[in-house]
Amino acid sequence: MGSVAVWPETEVRQPIEGANGYLTVNLSALSRNYAKLSTLVAPAQAAAVVKFDAYGLGAKRVCSVLYGIGCRHFFVAQFDEAAKLRPGLAADAKVFVLNGLQPGNEEACSHSDIVPVLNSLEQWRRWSATAKRRKCNLEAVLQFDTGMSRLGVPPEERSSLAAELVSQAGVEILFIMSHLASADELDSGQNTDQLVAMKRISKEFPHLDICFANSGGIFLGKDYHGQLARAGIALYGGSPSSSNPNPMEPVVGLDVAVVQTRTVPAGARVGYSGTHIVARETRLATIAAGYADGLPRSLSGRGAVYYEGRRLPIVGRVSMDSVTVDVTALPKGTLSLGSLVEVLGPHQALEDLARDAGTISYEILTGLGNRYHKQYR
Repeated sequence: MGSVAVWPETEVRQPIEGANGYLTVNLSALSRNYAKLSTLVAPAQAAAVVKFDAYGLGAKRVCSVLYGIGCRHFFVAQFDEAAKLRPGLAADAKVFVLNGLQPGNEEACSHSDIVPVLNSLEQWRRWSATAKRRKCNLEAVLQFDTGMSRLGVPPEERSSLAAELVSQAGVEILFIMSHLASADELDSGQNTDQLVAMKRISKEFPHLDICFANSGGIFLGKDYHGQLARAGIALYGGSPSSSNPNPMEPVVGLDVAVVQTRTVPAGARVGYSGTHIVARETRLATIAAGYADGLPRSLSGRGAVYYEGRRLPIVGRVSMDSVTVDVTALPKGTLSLGSLVEVLGPHQALEDLARDAGTISYEILTGLGNRYHKQYR
């Protein structure tokens, strides 16, 4: 099992009649996860990463809940995400754009109370020019590359940026930040290397607060926390470490409806290209979700769903809109049209499904489609 906490076995959910699947978001578990992470990073603050509509769970709803328990810093990836989110948040909340601004978005951002994360000398110059043109003070975060080679001011630009910061008025730097590449691997030497690089940058840009730890980084210890830590996958119940038991509560449940059941004789082929051939008479159920709904094709012949704790293996290839499972282990007639099987829940965590698919929990969570009925509890 990928999680130390599970959905209550006795819970009865009330589905909306006719849906093909039910994506359940446990807002109480979300709140408890944030509280746990906040305690771990104190006296630093914990921010929430709510990019891609809060990993697909509904950013407005998630942000409302987190704001209510004290979160005041929210990170998205793109400016258009921030522009949609900002009007619904209170004035004392801050929304940050991790990817910074594409050319042409500076003016709109400057009027929207949104804070860009500046990743290059070019982005810095465009933002400072906007402040100068508008004759106003604008906020920003500076991100530096400490060894991931993805986003952030590269080492060769740091001296030029430092010189320009001295002479440039109009931009207030709230934090300097970087992103850990291997934080989920607690013993990775890259974590130490990036910490050393971040400390060096902090000396080059003194008196500025630090935003460094992501979900995994929170569990690396206080040296990584700085003044603001960015919690992402751990908020939503995903494991922050690839080696330790998951300390977070599951937030997401997924139940999918049965479309059809049938009994096939020994030798029958199942699914596209007939890749699975049953060895004996077999009872099958086809469920109403496939790779278009976030169940990767790589689950073909490897993954499973559950019904009342009984594992039902996926047989044949995962289709765009459907998956076929072997239900022979259940008493005949147990499942019928409309019956719900568990894809994520007490018997299968995000990490379990991701492992079977050969991927990571982030990809599973953000890939869950919009054809499920979403319900909050």
